[in-house]
Amino acid sequence: MEKLTTRERQVYQQIVKNPYISQQTLSEALQLSRSTVANLISGLVQKNVLLGRAYVLNKSRQVLCIGGANVDRKLHTYEPLQMYTSNPVYSRSSAGGVARNIAENLGRLGFHPSLITASGMDADWDMIEKASRPFMNLEGTLHLPHATTGTYTALMNPQGELLTALADMEVFEAILPPLVMKSEIKMRQSECMVADLNCPKETLELLLRMSRSFSVPLAFVTVSAPKMKRLPENLHGLTWLMTNIEETEAQFDMSIDSKEKWYLAAGLWLEMGIEKVTITSGKDGVVVGEKEGDIHHFPSFSTGDVNDVTGAGDAFCAGVLYGWMEGMELQEIIKTGMMNAVKCIQSPYTVRQDLTPSLLTQDVEEFV
Repeated sequence: MEKLTTRERQVYQQIVKNPYISQQTLSEALQLSRSTVANLISGLVQKNVLLGRAYVLNKSRQVLCIGGANVDRKLHTYEPLQMYTSNPVYSRSSAGGVARNIAENLGRLGFHPSLITASGMDADWDMIEKASRPFMNLEGTLHLPHATTGTYTALMNPQGELLTALADMEVFEAILPPLVMKSEIKMRQSECMVADLNCPKETLELLLRMSRSFSVPLAFVTVSAPKMKRLPENLHGLTWLMTNIEETEAQFDMSIDSKEKWYLAAGLWLEMGIEKVTITSGKDGVVVGEKEGDIHHFPSFSTGDVNDVTGAGDAFCAGVLYGWMEGMELQEIIKTGMMNAVKCIQSPYTVRQDLTPSLLTQDVEEFV
């Protein structure tokens, strides 16, 4: 939601107390002219803080997520992988996709996400829809009758660590600007927009322009080193970039083999006009940089028993965004993201099924 001026916030606080308060009473309470109050109220309506007479407050906490929604198929080997032969495995399928996973996390954490994605019209989409609908609005989905719904097939070792993965994501090339612009009203009303790099480059560029135009915060979440080429060259005004060391190495054509280079990479991202950046590195933790602040390293939490790492990065991103939108301090924001990732790793699911705001807060407090 767009930031408020001091006067707008004063008017807003009075309306929260009494949604039926008159402009005359407001002007008297705040010692402002009635015309000034009328202009301030008009500004609050334009910023979607008020939804009209009698000053209906926009407390829906909408978030717009744009990008991948696919089926995750996870194959776990019983023994160390042997190449060029048959390996016994056990498997599990679930709804996945970076943008979809983040939307489900935020939906479970009390927000009202809407998802913009593309899919086929097949059994895989039916499974995604059934798993997703309780947590997000899916009206922004483009259904393509001759396309195949996206799939992500991951091969894990007995410890639950990723060996390799295969991503069939061609359908997401259809997440183009005309599809996104159908949700312009949701953009304006959103507390934040989140897009993953499954989106075509022109769509990411559009979202940056809309973010600046509507003053709505925007986060980009990277998905793989090969897709870093989709990142717009001009990132000025981007609120959050969430990436990892491998993807950062691909972006800057550098090897990050020390904490000094890790910090240097964060600085390079910030020089591109980004306000906040996180660069994760699994067990080594995360480096966080702020445009108007310092660069910090946060060591990882102990993960305990690893069940499945799929979705951990998305859980981290969602936890960070949740903490940030809740107004937490940076250290608490990052700890919230890291704890959500740890609990995801310990779960057999791509998104932990018991996630709630109170439980996540309790998890962080117990660890500290």
